[in-house]
Amino acid sequence: MLPKPRPSITPNTAAFETDPQVAPQGFREYDARWLFPNEINLRGIQALGMGLGTLLRDLGVDPRISVGHDYRSYSLSIQQALMNGLMAAGAEVFDIGLALSPTAYFSQFELDVPAVAMVTASHNENGWTGVKMGAARPLTFGPDEMSALREIVLEGKYQTRSGGSYTFVPDMVERYIADLTDRPKIKRKLKVVAACGNGTAGFFAPRVLEGVGIDLIPLDCELDYTFPRYNPNPEDMKMLHAMRDKVLETGADVGLAFDGDGDRCGVVDNEGEEIFADKVGVMLARDLSATHANAQFVVDVKSTGLFLTDPVLIKNGAKTDYWKTGHSYIKRRAHELDALVGFEKSGHYFFNPPIGRGYDDGLVSALAICDMLARNSDKSMADLKRALPKTWGSPTMSPHCPDDKKYGVVDRMVARIQGMADKGEELIGQSIRSAVTVNGVRVTVADGTWGLIRASSNKPGLVVVVESPTSEENKVAMFEALDSMLQEEPDVGEYDQKL
Repeated sequence: MLPKPRPSITPNTAAFETDPQVAPQGFREYDARWLFPNEINLRGIQALGMGLGTLLRDLGVDPRISVGHDYRSYSLSIQQALMNGLMAAGAEVFDIGLALSPTAYFSQFELDVPAVAMVTASHNENGWTGVKMGAARPLTFGPDEMSALREIVLEGKYQTRSGGSYTFVPDMVERYIADLTDRPKIKRKLKVVAACGNGTAGFFAPRVLEGVGIDLIPLDCELDYTFPRYNPNPEDMKMLHAMRDKVLETGADVGLAFDGDGDRCGVVDNEGEEIFADKVGVMLARDLSATHANAQFVVDVKSTGLFLTDPVLIKNGAKTDYWKTGHSYIKRRAHELDALVGFEKSGHYFFNPPIGRGYDDGLVSALAICDMLARNSDKSMADLKRALPKTWGSPTMSPHCPDDKKYGVVDRMVARIQGMADKGEELIGQSIRSAVTVNGVRVTVADGTWGLIRASSNKPGLVVVVESPTSEENKVAMFEALDSMLQEEPDVGEYDQKL
């Protein structure tokens, strides 16, 4: 039995090779992320696998699990250590090898196994690793499961059992690609730039898009785990600008960017302009609600207010529920409400049947965008964007705040703003229409201008987003009002970016 993990062990020592190291802060709300090997070593990953195998039995789940890894220099070794731990806990392990996160989720259905563990740091910089986990397809772990796993691992409560086994699955990539391309060809001739940032999606996206009849222009699709140009992150301006330049150079109809583990898709239109993922979601919701009567959608609290106010969605009878930010939360909420799609501002989209299986897959999103363009064959991507009502929105802004302080800060912001609403006070000179508190606080004033403050789920910081359907001035006013409240908090530091 492995000893109880230690939070820190000096590298290049005997203890580093023999004892597990697991930094507690790596357990996040819905997945796990560590700097490797500074915060976790291979023995620590093995302990994580033993803890996960133990948790599956505690949850009453048959411990049969599909395990994949992304394309980083150390991901295979981490996957192997994780599988060793799982097998030590008596789990039946199916090794699907190099994969996207959605490939791993697909394999749960394809192999008929209940659980999944995907070794990935997603779009994080090199040096990071992590694991996305689930035990009830198509869902992934939320706070309850992560808290239970954290306790098992950090307290050394994992249990070894006999009966563990290993099966290598050599063809999951081909089976996944075949599943996505087993459909009619796209009915419009489209020239598409596919940007992969040299991440894992470069091994998948070109084959899928070409397989449905797309005229593909690959951009940084060669696998290179040094990420020589930029991180594979569709919210990273370097990646978006590189895609913009290629779209304008080639006259492409659209640019599609995929993150490091392929579960998100970013968009640049035919004029080289970035379209934020929530606005793309409104465009897709318009398109889909035209053919799916009374369509239900779920969006996260960072997303545009157009999901409630857009006249086309209202005319089509679409309904939208605003819920907690985070891929695990939106996936679960979309599943609970049997929503057609769940949209997250970060670019995670969750298409339920008949379009998808309920998990986030950047390639399914890409195909949905191409199908939308095909159904609107007389319009460009820029035309569809311009058809939306005008709003003035901010990027996602993140002032620094320590992990052990950020939730307290948010609790005080929730109480303060809710108190203002209850007392009938004004904000930016207007009455407060609503204060949604499912995830931090999203406050909306009379003209529809809104602002959000919440705690980041995966880094020491807060999240601030503002939008106005009436003017740039009101957008700025809302930011300044929220920022002035935050500046009264001594633990709130500098922003990563501001208006």
